Amino acid sequence: MGKPSLYDIVPDGGVTLPQGFKAGGLHCGLKKTDRHDLGVIWCETEAAAAAVYTTNLFQAAPLAVTKESLAVSRGTLRAVIVNSGNANACTGRQGELDALEMRSRLADRLGVPHHHVAVASTGVIGELLKMDRVRAGIDQLPGRLRSDEAGSDDFCQAILTTDLVKKTSCVRLTVEGRTVTIAGAAKGSGMIHPNMATMLGFVTTDAAISPELLHGLLREVTDVTFNMITVDGDTSTNDMLVAMASGLAGHGQLTREHPDFPAFADGFRHVCAELAKAIARDGEGATKLIETLVTGAVSDDAARAIAKTIIGSSLVKSAAFGADANWGRIIAAVGRAGQPVNVSTVDIRLGDILVLEQSRPIPFDEDVALEYLKGDTVVIRVDLHMGEGRAVAWGCDLTYDYVRINAAYRT
Repeated sequence: MGKPSLYDIVPDGGVTLPQGFKAGGLHCGLKKTDRHDLGVIWCETEAAAAAVYTTNLFQAAPLAVTKESLAVSRGTLRAVIVNSGNANACTGRQGELDALEMRSRLADRLGVPHHHVAVASTGVIGELLKMDRVRAGIDQLPGRLRSDEAGSDDFCQAILTTDLVKKTSCVRLTVEGRTVTIAGAAKGSGMIHPNMATMLGFVTTDAAISPELLHGLLREVTDVTFNMITVDGDTSTNDMLVAMASGLAGHGQLTREHPDFPAFADGFRHVCAELAKAIARDGEGATKLIETLVTGAVSDDAARAIAKTIIGSSLVKSAAFGADANWGRIIAAVGRAGQPVNVSTVDIRLGDILVLEQSRPIPFDEDVALEYLKGDTVVIRVDLHMGEGRAVAWGCDLTYDYVRINAAYRT
């Protein structure tokens, strides 16, 4: 049995559940359909805030604006505005001015300093925003803010692009006997291979925590959750993960030495892991989630690199789509991950089906393996028998529909 959970999962909990938060969304006309394409999260207090970003050298204008906001405000935010349907990336000086205007216009409508607003965008690269529509939408956003589930749902709808489902996660725990809530929302389906960031993700909590500690926790958790997923090996120009803490739960400020910090960190990690898995499961055209568990590596870093290589292999992903128990694709990925591997001691399992032991093929029932691989979740277990390093990565199968969706993404 594993260790007892330090938090309780809240089914269908959204970003408005922590104390002090409201959210909303609407359709302003950036998308060709009538789906929401402009959303906002608002906090009634100056929330401690932190963010991580894509390491793609071509970073979209909203990232620069958000970085500036957090730098000037010393890690505090009151709101984050997000649009979908247009990435505002590779749009030059005009794109920067448009992102700045989104920030200032929302701040003025909410009556908060400009640098207390973060900006995020997602969608097509290289096209200027239709700012007349954005302005009209921003003017309506304050009236769409709600603290109930509907507000969270409207926001979740506003950040989707090719996503088929909204992605949320929520937990509750206690700190000093007070109830603390952590909730998150994310979008992502294609162009998914994060590197020090995620696609677009937003985490809210009513815990009392400093911006510095929140930022440190965010980076640590990102490395073992969002940075451990892949759909297609592409790292976006717009990847951003923002966390906001209202501090309204009523407990003393958390520190790493606080006796309840482990529970908070575990809950925070759970929320991010569930969002990351939801993105992998909803990969463009995907029919199943693939989870890869690597154990026995020389270090956690080595295990992460190997797990990410396996999950990112087009051959492994294609085999999963075809329900083909081709463990050769897996062992090949292990060997090219650039990490120490004893080529004589590798075990591979598909679920509980042992297919390779001590790097030697093991007879197995192909029909049983076929039925297992037809399921909507496939777990690949690799034990290197070299050390204590372990890691988990998540991805999805590669299907015909992935090509169809991305062959006509702009049209």
